[in-house]
Parts: sequence; C-alpha cells; structure tokens
Amino acid sequence: MPLTAHLEELRKRLLVSIVAVGIALAVTFNQSHSILQLVQAPLNTTYVFERVPPYVHVKMRPEPLTLYFHTPTEPFWTHLKLAFFAALFLSIPVILFEVWRFVAPGLLPGERRYALPFVALSTLFFALGLAFCYKVVLPFALNFLVSFDENLKPILTVGEYVDFCVKFLLAFGLIFELPLAITLMARMGITTPAFLARNRKYAVLLAFIVAAILTPTPDVFNQVLMAGPLLLLYEVGILSARLFGRKKPAEA
Repeated sequence: MPLTAHLEELRKRLLVSIVAVGIALAVTFNQSHSILQLVQAPLNTTYVFERVPPYVHVKMRPEPLTLYFHTPTEPFWTHLKLAFFAALFLSIPVILFEVWRFVAPGLLPGERRYALPFVALSTLFFALGLAFCYKVVLPFALNFLVSFDENLKPILTVGEYVDFCVKFLLAFGLIFELPLAITLMARMGITTPAFLARNRKYAVLLAFIVAAILTPTPDVFNQVLMAGPLLLLYEVGILSARLFGRKKPAEA
C-alpha cells in the first residue's frame, strides 16, 4: 500500500475518533454539573479503620469542603474540561477499535481475531484503574493532604482541584493497562515471563520513579499509593504472560 493510501486511511480513522468524541462531548457537557459532583465526592469522604467488623467504613466530613474560583471563566472551562475527559473515556472503545482497524491490514489473519478481546480488555482495565483511583486512592490522598496541617484551612479552587483529580485518574487508568501491555509484548516475543521475573528489582525502582513523575504532589505517601498497585499489576502481568504469552516450541 503506498504512503498516500496509508495517510488517507489514517485520516479516516482519526475522523471517526474525533466524531465519536464530539458526540460524547455533547452528552457529557450537558451532564457536567453531575460529573463535577462525582469528582468532588472524594474530597469529603474519609475511611475509618476499626478492629471489629466491618473493619473499614466510609465517613463523610462533618463540614464539607467548598470549592472556589478565582476568575469569571474558571467554572465554565472547568466544566468543559471535565466534559471532555468524560467524553474521551466514553469514546475509548471506538478509538481503540479504529486504531485496530488501522493496523489490522498489516497483521496475520490469526492475529486479527484478537481485535474484540483487545478493545474489551483495554476498556475494562482502564475503567478498573479509574474506579480504584476514585474509590480508594483519591479519598486517602486528599484526606492526607488536606489534613496534613490542622492549623491551616484549605481554600481549594475548582480548576486546580479538577486538574489534580484528572491527573490521578488518568495515571491510574493507564497504569492498569500494564498487565495487558506485558501480555501483548510476551505474545509478540518482545519479552518473556522469566526475564520480567528476573528483573523484578529493577521494576520496583522503576515503579517508584514512574510514581514520582505521575503523582501530582511530591509527598512519599501518594507515591506509595501509586507505586504499590503498579508493582501488583506487574506481578499480574507476569502471571498473564505465563498463561497467554508465546509458547516455546517444546511447550506448543
């Protein structure tokens, strides 16, 4: 296929993806107030640990924290930003499917049957990352940071708060793709489970480096919150690579 044909095919796939995001944006912007309430919920949620069942229960702040804004345009742009990221998430299946349609002609017939599992699993893992961050990481991180010094009272702007949450959510959404990425690399013969297990100590170091880069704040607490799941997902990826990776001739 000539280069012009590749570029034309790429243009078509990009156009479909952009249209999908645009349609989703029309829906999510109409619901942006509800989305903001969802994003604001972890700010006023804390977890209380006890020695008796159920051991952990959710507790709401007695005085909910209020979000403020500094400029007249900040609320509008914040709602638009939230709506865009929500639309991007809703469009992930379409975007991934278009990516697959672009690369599928260069794959063998036996490899093309992985299209549906690839799209479904990618979306599922990303959604799991968002859910884990929203339900576990954000409440812990926000409670730790906001209550770090009881002598100080927080004045949080809606724009900065949304940026903070979106960075955390996107980071965990991408991190939860790690087992799938490892499995694909093992399936393609780029790496092996034995190599990954043998270099586990470097993975630990890399996990904390990645956590330090992706975490919006420099404190160790939030870096551990991100590095811990990353290491667990690394182990899940090794197990998945052993089960579904490329087999040696003797094992095939």
